[in-house]
Amino acid sequence: MQFVLLCCLLLALHPEPRPVEGAKILAVYAFPGKSHFMMHTALMRELVESGHQVTMITAFSLEKEQLGSNYTEILIEPVYDFWHDVKLNFGAQHLFELTRMTNYDFLKMLEIIGLKTTEHALRQPKVQAVIHAKKTKGVFDLLLAEQFYQEAFLALSRIYKIPVVTTSTLGYENHMSQMMGLITPWSFVPHGFMPFTDRMSFLERVKNSYASLYEDLDRLLSYFPKMDAVAREFFGPVLGDVPKVRQMEREISVMLLNSHAPLTTARPTVDAMVPVGGMHIYPPKALPEDMQAFLDGASEGAIFFSLGSNVQSKDMPQEMLQLFLQVFGSLKQRVLWKFEDESLRQLPSNVMVRKWLPQADILAHPKVKVFITHGGLFGTQEGVHYAVPMLGIPFYCDQHLNMNKAVLGGYAISLHFQSITSEVLEHSLLQLIHNATYKESVQRVSSIFRDRPQEPRKSAVYWIEYVIRHRGAPHMRSAGLDLNWFQFYLLDVIAFVVAIALAALLAALLAIRLLMGSDKQHRKSKTH
Repeated sequence: MQFVLLCCLLLALHPEPRPVEGAKILAVYAFPGKSHFMMHTALMRELVESGHQVTMITAFSLEKEQLGSNYTEILIEPVYDFWHDVKLNFGAQHLFELTRMTNYDFLKMLEIIGLKTTEHALRQPKVQAVIHAKKTKGVFDLLLAEQFYQEAFLALSRIYKIPVVTTSTLGYENHMSQMMGLITPWSFVPHGFMPFTDRMSFLERVKNSYASLYEDLDRLLSYFPKMDAVAREFFGPVLGDVPKVRQMEREISVMLLNSHAPLTTARPTVDAMVPVGGMHIYPPKALPEDMQAFLDGASEGAIFFSLGSNVQSKDMPQEMLQLFLQVFGSLKQRVLWKFEDESLRQLPSNVMVRKWLPQADILAHPKVKVFITHGGLFGTQEGVHYAVPMLGIPFYCDQHLNMNKAVLGGYAISLHFQSITSEVLEHSLLQLIHNATYKESVQRVSSIFRDRPQEPRKSAVYWIEYVIRHRGAPHMRSAGLDLNWFQFYLLDVIAFVVAIALAALLAALLAIRLLMGSDKQHRKSKTH
């Protein structure tokens, strides 16, 4: 009895953290990438269901989600067509041609569309009303923004004097280390666009270091000045002296990263970088009747083929389209293919095409044996979550890294789109279907991916509330952010040690010279 009373007393003396009730959150998700909104939508729904009031500047309406009165939408209209900029600047008529672009082209492409989409959103009258609002004190408690080439929006935190939490749909990126005050070793952490793993050869480390340094210098010397100009143009009339984008990035309280072990490289991190990968994955829902019947009747199993929301299968070159149809028609398995033109003719009897498919719900079906994917992070996470071996056909950006990680994990085969032949495609699919090691590997990885202390949506909301509760959580900020670059990289210490060593060496040489000179004089005096 005394023990029970003691426990109750200890619990009373150790109160739970004060809950955050009905916080007012300003969310900015202005980049018009449909796949990005899988994460944004899940987070908005979770925040509203947790009792918070969310005002969202958004490229796409969430009206279908029926989020209720606690959700207010500021819609950017029309949606900016950033693929027009891609075609104009890089001559790509469709995404299948992007396989010919270099990683440095992609970095430049992201910077261009980032600047263009940011300017487009900031010009919207409704967004201007948020910037030029007469009342700003106490209107919002937190700014929630995407960590993706739209940094000018961080100035809203200065207008409303609120802390910032950002979300990254790409997960970890190398340049985040400078924003969080830590060092990312290029020796074993591959750049997000490089097709490497954490086990790099000497030549791969050279290439990885070059790519990482190139991006750092490009952001510093080219991209940041342009985004600073955008921030000054739209926020200058209100703020006067607009902080540099680089400075505002360093004031971010917490980053929510679309990543989780083991789908990312183990690396140095700080408490403010929180992995919430898989936040968009919900318990599977019932499939439409025709799809359910199609998969249920797949006695030899089924293959699911989707290249995501950006790469359109209907744009596939005709000869490659015929190659896929020929191989699919020769298989015993049924194939469910996300194909944007349902009028496709001469379909094999075992192939069903639909312009839209509920990807995660299909992957949850027990008859699905292989997932043919472009290697996007959301799809890769879903494939791992439901333990489906993958055939990757990466096209650009982080897709190569994601698929290399999957190949290294033993649950995927990766092919280069331009090099696919019917023999290679058929052999790869049969390997994934009949070689049990691929299924065993993805089941092992799935178990690790699912094993975490808190469900990712709950974790995201917890850290958002944590930042509000602790007024920006400045105690989580790395002191490395306050150091000069030469202090941060210990160049002053190295210079000091080298100077001491050189001074000691010079002193030793001088002493030897003096001793030798003294010895010569002594010998001369003896001869006389």
